[in-house]
Amino acid sequence: MTDTLKEANGLGLAAVQIGVLLRVFIIDLAAIDPTASLKVYINPEILNTSGDEVEMEEGCLSFPGIYQKIFRPERVRIRATGLDGKVFEESLDGVAARAALHEYDHIEGKLFIDYLSPIAKTLLSGKLKKLAAGDVAAY
Repeated sequence: MTDTLKEANGLGLAAVQIGVLLRVFIIDLAAIDPTASLKVYINPEILNTSGDEVEMEEGCLSFPGIYQKIFRPERVRIRATGLDGKVFEESLDGVAARAALHEYDHIEGKLFIDYLSPIAKTLLSGKLKKLAAGDVAAY
C-alpha cells in the first residue's frame, strides 16, 4: 500500500482501493508536512466529529485528475489498531481529519464523488466515463 501511495503522490489510501478487502487505510502527510510520518489504521472507528464543516478541495487516487470542493467536519476522533497490534485513539484536525474521513469513507463503500451535487456530477460525467473506460492518460 505504501508503494502505491508514494507512486501516486497521494496523502491516503484504503486497502479496498487496491483490491484488498480489509478495513485498513494509511495516511502519509509528509508531502505537506515534513514532520509527518506514515500512519496505519486497522479496523478504524469514527468516535465523533466536530459540528464545524469546512469546504476544501479533494482529489482521490481512484479518480485521477478530478478535484472538487467537499464539505467535511474540521475535526474527528478515531480509534484504530496500529501495526504493533495496539488499539489507539487520536484526535485529528484540518487536512489530517479530512484524509482520515476520506479514507474511512472508502472502507464504508462511499466515494468522494458521492458528496457532489447532481449538477457537479453532470459536469464531470465526461471525465468519469473516460475513467470508467480506463482512459486515464488524458489527465
